[in-house]
Amino acid sequence: MSLVYSDEQRLLADSAHEFLAARSPVAAQRQLRDLAQAPGYDRQLWQEAVGLGWTGIPFPEALGGLDFGCMGLGPIFEAIGKNLSASPLLSSVVLGGSLLHLAGSPAQQDPWLTALISGERRLALALDEKPRHDPAHTALAATAVPGGYRLDGDKYFVIDGLGADAYLVAARTAGQAGEEQGVSLFLVPADTPGLQANALSLIDSRNCAWLRLNAVHLGEDALLGSAGAAWAALDEALDRGRVCLAAEMLGAAEQLFAMTLEYLKTRVQFDVPIGSFQALQHRAARLYVELQLARSAVMAGLSALDDGTLSASERGRLVSLAKWKAGETAAQVSNETVQMHGGIGVTDELDVGLYLKRIRVAQACLGDSDFQCARYGALKSLEK
Repeated sequence: MSLVYSDEQRLLADSAHEFLAARSPVAAQRQLRDLAQAPGYDRQLWQEAVGLGWTGIPFPEALGGLDFGCMGLGPIFEAIGKNLSASPLLSSVVLGGSLLHLAGSPAQQDPWLTALISGERRLALALDEKPRHDPAHTALAATAVPGGYRLDGDKYFVIDGLGADAYLVAARTAGQAGEEQGVSLFLVPADTPGLQANALSLIDSRNCAWLRLNAVHLGEDALLGSAGAAWAALDEALDRGRVCLAAEMLGAAEQLFAMTLEYLKTRVQFDVPIGSFQALQHRAARLYVELQLARSAVMAGLSALDDGTLSASERGRLVSLAKWKAGETAAQVSNETVQMHGGIGVTDELDVGLYLKRIRVAQACLGDSDFQCARYGALKSLEK
């Protein structure tokens, strides 16, 4: 297991940082927030990212990808976190594309994966039904009817759900809410009768939707894989999303830390820089240590998903550890950044607040700290 990037991955990290710093600085995200228009990202920037090959990183060459693995996604998401860049890379490629890759049939993969990698289409995962992430409690009903299925229910916090071309909807075809077995996945085009997407307002001002499915009729060809057997693919795709979010939060936290160090060097009180105060030096030193620990956890999570020798429970534990540690560290760094900047740290004049809000949303997305701790313990018990 590698806890450092390879030479190729470091080159990817440098190119991603240079590209986003030039084309998608934080000022661009402020403009997107103020415009408040769907889809919530710069379409031209997204096509340029597609041209750089980002959308093909996690997929095998046989499906038109680059076969660069999750360790290839890590540097991209760190750069996204450092620049607060908005894109459908997580929702459409990491989550949607992974589910098509893991559970889709060739007839579903051929048109959709090609379109995802080329940036022509977008997918969004419709999973959560409660305020907190809990995929096993999927309860939206998928009732078997002649020729297919009927879906009824609501999905919340659909990442980049507004303007998506189709949705991968998790629904229950058997069992009870809380059970892993019985969950199925359906590919639902956005123009399907009975499907309605509504905007949800979150503090990070990103594209987020609430889906209402009212008597949505689908053919049997809309089902990914076997009925009731989607859990393994869903769990693996979610782990890819979780570790990418962990990398994003790590990038955001490191950028906040760099901003704070610069402020400590330049802010003067009592005729000296406040960075000369020992109490602030100690607080900054603690943050540095936590960031290094978080980086080790994130690197282990990324590496675990590319390691075919690990069991599913081992991979899951390392991913949950990465998401938990990165989230806790990012929250701590953002809190300390506000404290060390003083009153101006909570104003919209500085970028600090934008990072803090994005970190809070990313921390809750695909499972908050409590969820990751509980999952880690459950997976650990399976190995005894």
